[in-house]
Amino acid sequence: MQFNILKTSLAEIQELRNLFLAEISFQFVYHKCHAAGWADTYIFTLNGSPVGYGSLWGKNNRMDRDTVFEFYLLEPFRRLAGKVFREFARVSGAAYINCQSNDTCLTAILFEHANTIHAEAILFEDSIQTNFEVSHTVFRKSGLRGEHDPQYVLEQNGQVVASGGHVWSYNFPYIDIYYEVDEDHRQKGLGSLITQELKNEAYRMNRVPSARCNIKNIASKATLLKAGMRVCGHILLGTL
Repeated sequence: MQFNILKTSLAEIQELRNLFLAEISFQFVYHKCHAAGWADTYIFTLNGSPVGYGSLWGKNNRMDRDTVFEFYLLEPFRRLAGKVFREFARVSGAAYINCQSNDTCLTAILFEHANTIHAEAILFEDSIQTNFEVSHTVFRKSGLRGEHDPQYVLEQNGQVVASGGHVWSYNFPYIDIYYEVDEDHRQKGLGSLITQELKNEAYRMNRVPSARCNIKNIASKATLLKAGMRVCGHILLGTL
């Protein structure tokens, strides 16, 4: 068997990547890395035929390409995953693995090959519908059009008390929810309310709402759970 790992373009591995995205069936946080030009990709061939691919980005500096975030092999070749990954890491010079725990293939590689593994963030998927209401509070579009402006706000007695929106960086059909509550109006149920409404807006756009928060952000985790979301995984980092 003649096995090769070669740096290539996204177009060359797109069909393999389509298989990867179809197989995982969850929000993939690193999806945007390819379109944003933050990734280098390598194709794996066996006797000249493509059998998988891997991609790297810069975990701490987007100009670097030192962190594996995608690793995919066609099913018949997964028994070779350990051997292929070791060669991929050698050829690419990878120093880290950054993966989602619900990506079982790369997570298995992480625990086998990496050290100093820790969780950086919590991933959430929608679970149940909620029906929160807060007196004198209205959810509406913000009317702002700047790239970094929130798309929606909560207005209470004529004052904006929370804001949020959606980030279109995940793989279809998933969409990321973000929100922020004014510091003087926290612990009043506004975070759960705006999350609930942002979930509803996502479904109106024919998207599936998802979210994430820092592993140490206890308040945000509690808010997302209260708004009907549930933990579906963690973002993990390990050193090779």
